[in-house]
Amino acid sequence: MTVSRFCLLLVGLTLLLTACDVVNSQDMPKQDPHSYALPDVAKVVQLDLDIEVDFEAQQLIGTAVLGIEAQKGAREIVLDGKGLTISSVRISPNRLDTKAVQPVLGPDDPIMGQSITIPIEENTTYVHIQYTTSPEAEALQFLPASLTADKKHPFLLTQSQAILARTWVPIQDSPGIRFTYSARVKVPKGLMALMSATNPTEKSEDGVYVFKMEQPIPAYLLALAVGDIEFSPLGERSGVYAEPSVLEAATYEFAEVEAMMDIAEELYGPYKWERYDIIVLPPSFPFGGMENPRLTFATPTILAGDRSLVSLVAHELAHSWSGNLVTNATWNDFWLNEGFTVYFENRIMEALKGRDYSEMLAYISYQDLTGEVAAMGLQNLDTRLALDLTGRNPDDGMTSIAYDKGYYFLRLIEETVGRAKFDAFLKSYFSSHAFQTMDTKTFLSELDGKLLSAHPGASETIRVEQWVNQTGIPDNIPVAQSNRFKNVSQSLTSWIAGQPAEQLEVDDWSTQEWLHFIRTLPDSVSKEHMARLDQAFGFTDRTNSELQCAWYLQAVLSKYEAAYPAMRSFLTKVGRRKFLSPLYKAMMNTGQEELARDIYASARENYHPIARTSIDEIVNKSE
Repeated sequence: MTVSRFCLLLVGLTLLLTACDVVNSQDMPKQDPHSYALPDVAKVVQLDLDIEVDFEAQQLIGTAVLGIEAQKGAREIVLDGKGLTISSVRISPNRLDTKAVQPVLGPDDPIMGQSITIPIEENTTYVHIQYTTSPEAEALQFLPASLTADKKHPFLLTQSQAILARTWVPIQDSPGIRFTYSARVKVPKGLMALMSATNPTEKSEDGVYVFKMEQPIPAYLLALAVGDIEFSPLGERSGVYAEPSVLEAATYEFAEVEAMMDIAEELYGPYKWERYDIIVLPPSFPFGGMENPRLTFATPTILAGDRSLVSLVAHELAHSWSGNLVTNATWNDFWLNEGFTVYFENRIMEALKGRDYSEMLAYISYQDLTGEVAAMGLQNLDTRLALDLTGRNPDDGMTSIAYDKGYYFLRLIEETVGRAKFDAFLKSYFSSHAFQTMDTKTFLSELDGKLLSAHPGASETIRVEQWVNQTGIPDNIPVAQSNRFKNVSQSLTSWIAGQPAEQLEVDDWSTQEWLHFIRTLPDSVSKEHMARLDQAFGFTDRTNSELQCAWYLQAVLSKYEAAYPAMRSFLTKVGRRKFLSPLYKAMMNTGQEELARDIYASARENYHPIARTSIDEIVNKSE
C-alpha cells in the first residue's frame, strides 16, 4: 500500500465516522407499525402537561413539555399527532433557555395521523409544544349535561387506547415507549378533574388540579375525566368516583375490590401502582372498562345492583399486572395484554366466588370465542393470536380472539404443566419484566426456556405454534365444566319439551345462569314462545345490561317486536360497543335494516367516536 492510497483511505474513514455521528430518522428501522416514533433515535421519557379544558369550544389548550433522551448525534425527534394545531415549538437543555424551532409535519394518514418531526441539538433535553386539540379529536368526548346521569353539568372523558392519545397530546404514541408524567389541568369551577395519576378526593375551589404519575406508562394509558364527580372510599387503598346520583350504587357494587386486590397480590406479586380507584362514567363510554393506572374507567352498565357483573372489575384490576406492568410491545401482540388478563380475572373470581362460578365465566368466554370465530371465518388470519395489523386500525385486533383464545391458550398451559408451576412462572414473569414491554416471539422463547422445556412432551401436547400462529380454534382447547350450567341446560330442555316456564326451578339462578339460558335458546324459537318466556321471567323489562343485550338479540332473531321499544331505549342510552355491535349486526342480517338505521339515526350522537366508527361500518354496509 502506498502512502497516498493510505491517506485517501484515512480521509474516507474520517468522513464516514463523522457521518455516523449524525443520527436521522430515515436511517433507523421502524419498530411499531402504528407509530411514527423512532425511539432508537430519540424518545420521550417525561411529559409535563399544562392544559385548560374548554367545554364550549370542545378543545384542550395548553403546553406539553417533553423530557427526552436522544442518541449521540441525533438531530431530530419524531412524535405522533392527529388533528393538533401546533402554535409553537421550542427546545432547551434545561427547560429555561428555550430556542424556537420549526417542526415538520408529515402527510395526514386517516388512521395514524401525522408525524411531527422536531429538530433537536446535541444538548436538547426538553421540547416545549404549545398546541390546541381539534373539536373532532377522537380521544375526547365532550358530553352535554343531558347525556350525563345527573343532567346538571357537562362531562369530558378520554379514551386513548389504542392510538388516540395523539389526538389530545403530541406524544410518541406507541405501547412500547414509556414515560412518567405530571399535569396541571384547569377546568370550570364546580367540576372535578381526574387522571391516570395521583388524584384529588374533593373539588378544587379554583378549578385547578395538579397530578403526578411516577411510574412510567405508555401513551395509551393517559387518561382524563372532568365532571360533577364525588368520591367514596372502598378501603385503605381503593375508592370509587361517580356522579352524585350514582355514587351510592357504585360504592355498594364495588365493595369487594379490596378483597380482589389481596387475591391478586397473593397470586402474582405486589400491586405496583399505590392506589386502585374506579370512576363510573356516563353511559356513552364505549368499553366495559379501561385499565388506566390508578383509575379504572368503568361503564355504568356493570351496576347491576347485585354485584353479579364485577368480574369486569377483576379484569381491569388484573390489567395492573398484565398490560400496565408488562405491556404488549405493539398492537400486533395485543393478546399478551388481554389473554393474560382474562386468565388472571378468572383466577381472581375463582378465589373470590368459587370454582363453579369461575367455570361459568370460562364457559361464557368459550361461547364468545366460538361465536367470534364463526362470524370471522375459520381461515381468517385475524383468528390467530399473533396478528399483522400493519396499515390497519389496531382496533381491528380488539376481538374475542385476543381475550378468549388467549385465555384458553394460557389455561391449556396451566392444565398441562400444573397450576403451581404455571403460577410460579407467571409471578416471575410479572416481576422480571415490570414496567417493560413484551412481544410474542420473546414471550414464547421465555415460555419454552423457563417452563415448557422442563416438562418433556409439554410443547407437543400444547401445540404452541398452532395456537399462536394458525387460524381457528385448536381441537385441544380445554373444556370448562360448570354443573350450574348443566342444570340450566336441563331446564331449557324441559321447557322445549313442553314444561311451562313458570314451573322451572330458577329462584336461585345467577346472572350468568340466566345469560346461559337466553344464549342457548334455539334460533327458531317462535314469537309466541318468546312471549311466554317474557311473561314468566320479565326479560324485556330487566335492567341488567348483559341480560338485556342477550334477550334483545334473541328478540331480533325471532322478530319478537314486543321487545323492540325497550331495545330502542337500551340502544339509545347505552354506548358500550360490546352491546351495540351484535344488536345492530343482527338487525342488518335479518332483513331489518330500516329498523337498525332508524334507531341509529337517533342514537348516534350519544355514542363515543370509537363506537360510531364501528356502527357506521355495520349499518352502512349495504347502502
